[in-house]
Amino acid sequence: MRSSDSDRVLVIMAKAPRPGAVKTRLVPSLSPEAVTAFYCCLLDDTLALARSLSDVEVAIMCPDTDVNELTQLAGGEVSVVAQKGAGLAAGLTSVFAHFAEGHQRRTIAFNSDSPHLPRSVLEDAFEMLAAHDVVVGSTHDGGYYLVGAKASHPTLFARDGMGTSSALERLLSRARALELSVGLADPFYDIDIADDLTRLAAELRVAPARAPRTAEWLKAWELAAGHSRTGTGEL
Repeated sequence: MRSSDSDRVLVIMAKAPRPGAVKTRLVPSLSPEAVTAFYCCLLDDTLALARSLSDVEVAIMCPDTDVNELTQLAGGEVSVVAQKGAGLAAGLTSVFAHFAEGHQRRTIAFNSDSPHLPRSVLEDAFEMLAAHDVVVGSTHDGGYYLVGAKASHPTLFARDGMGTSSALERLLSRARALELSVGLADPFYDIDIADDLTRLAAELRVAPARAPRTAEWLKAWELAAGHSRTGTGEL
């Protein structure tokens, strides 16, 4: 494990790439097998982004059933930890219970589908935790792609509202109730629906080095989609 003595921990919330288990909202646009292949690229590039930060311990938090598969995919420099309980709320609670409880380490959890996130956003989020109890990065759909804290707050995450358009609002409300100061990272977008795919493909055409495996997959996807449209007489 790399930088285990660091006071900065970056935890990727991930699942094992199995058909029907990841990025299910993309399935109307892509086959389950294509979604799984795409998720593997996202995860690989997200790990590369995390590893590119200096003096940061990188880890993965996942369901207990996914530990062995993700350990093989991630390689030896990343610790893979099984969350306690099921669902995202339990996973986030587990992150801070495992990495921040009793340590006062700046710990940030973020999505496994964010390889296009500028590294500066992660660096700035760690800096915000020097002056705030919690840091949050919002998404355009009312959720959040990143959350960080210096201590474990078991009631900060609850099952109600996770994955909905009110997730961010509920998180901020709980932080206020706990009298925690909150810093806001730059808003960003994650990859949930076909429009997100199109947006990411356009960005990575311009700067493929930001997420090389994902850029290569999206390039092939666009080419295949173009051939399909041509074959049906569409422009």
